[in-house]
Amino acid sequence: MRPDAAMPPRLLLARRTPVRPEHGAGLLRAAGAHRAANGELQNLVWQVETFGFHLAELEVRQHSQVHRTALAEVRAGGELSPMTVEVLDVFRTVKSLQDRYGRRAASRYIVSFTQSSEDIENVFALAEIALGSAEEAPVLDVIPLFETFADLTASTRILGEAVETAHVRSRLAATGRKLEVMLGYSDSSKDVGPVSATFALYDAQARIADWAAENDIELTLFHGRGGAMGRGGGPANEAVMAQPPGSVDGRFKITEQGEVIFAQYGNKTIAARHIEQMAAATLMASSPSNETLNASAATRFASLAQTMDEVSRERFFTLVKADGFAQWFAAVTPMEEIGLLALGSRPARRGLSVESLEDLRAIPWVFAWSQARINLAGWYGLGSALAAIGDVEILREAYASWPLFAAMIKNVEMSLAKTDDTIAKQYLALADRADLSALVLDEMALTRTWVLATSGSTDVLGGRPVLSRAVRLRSPYVDALSLLQLRALRGIRRAVESDPADADHRLLLLSVNGIAAGLQNTG
Repeated sequence: MRPDAAMPPRLLLARRTPVRPEHGAGLLRAAGAHRAANGELQNLVWQVETFGFHLAELEVRQHSQVHRTALAEVRAGGELSPMTVEVLDVFRTVKSLQDRYGRRAASRYIVSFTQSSEDIENVFALAEIALGSAEEAPVLDVIPLFETFADLTASTRILGEAVETAHVRSRLAATGRKLEVMLGYSDSSKDVGPVSATFALYDAQARIADWAAENDIELTLFHGRGGAMGRGGGPANEAVMAQPPGSVDGRFKITEQGEVIFAQYGNKTIAARHIEQMAAATLMASSPSNETLNASAATRFASLAQTMDEVSRERFFTLVKADGFAQWFAAVTPMEEIGLLALGSRPARRGLSVESLEDLRAIPWVFAWSQARINLAGWYGLGSALAAIGDVEILREAYASWPLFAAMIKNVEMSLAKTDDTIAKQYLALADRADLSALVLDEMALTRTWVLATSGSTDVLGGRPVLSRAVRLRSPYVDALSLLQLRALRGIRRAVESDPADADHRLLLLSVNGIAAGLQNTG
């Protein structure tokens, strides 16, 4: 049955309206039916007052380069490409949704890879072109998404320029100076490595929060985290508590995706506990004591962070900028084969082949390393960074008193717990590059040594026995699946060399799903 066959369309996605006490529960109480009034009906009233009387809010997301190309085509005249036609059709669809269900049904528009204020203005320009005029265009709150290291560094400059434009000024005035900014974890990690990305994201949040306070803007930071360690994964409540002062302020928005959705929401009790933890962390993060703790620790350990940033980035670049790295990566992981499967929401790469790391999307970069039981995207460079500090006492002091540093070490511990040296060596042997394989294995061993020294544990996850036991219980089954995947990979690649039509991907598909489910933290 269609939803609108059962109820009027505007009931599905309507504007938020306060529930008046003289209706519903109020009438029941007046009639003496207090038990009925204070039960599930009252819960529904509170939910409507909190979230609005609608089922969902649709958010649209598109790459800034797609907007630039579409706008250039439109302004040049002539026949439009299918991509540009689709871009314009999206704005028309958003307008029809707003007309039918209310503005809040679809008003947020995220611009991936925002590199300038012009990228924000382009959205408004295309919306007006699509609908014929500014008056007919849909009402949009354009959300910049800063993803790469360079974009995170330039974020406050871009925002400062954006709020001076007429469209953004108008929306700020209409919303009470509310502004949403999205931060990307995957591409920043692929760009400069997980350690540098962690510090860059913290710095960007601190600067954006300060900028918002100076400009009287109510800021909401939208964290584009995934479940994998290379995508900002790990316990979300700990991540919230480690945010810079002023960056949360009672508001925290996050993406949930991949296996994380089932793991955290598949069971009602676990889902309720997760929501409670997130809500509590969001409220506590802005407490004076927590903000003082984060601010003082960031200042105190600033030189430590700078050294780790520089050393880890150099180590990361030594690997990923080596000649032939992209082709080697495609050979030692199932990245190419995963790209052929009906998995994921986007292609694994941006071009026809992977000639450089820039050609590869961030999500398959992380996912492929986890499938190979290496999890490189979550830890590579940290061992060298900690070794460069060299002082165990200082590292343990930072671990005990700096939430950001502690969260990073704990997340890497979890990532290392799900690696397997023996299986990793078999994947690395799929290509003849002993030099690159040695870089990976040496850094893995160095990271394990220094992470344990920093946490004071004798075993990875030694301080978290419940999680450690869960990982140990799953590992034998995941190991078997990894060995099956290696067999499938070798068979597929032999077939491709002789006759591609003989390549059978069924076993590979089963192993990919099984390994992802067993490892978890792969979304």
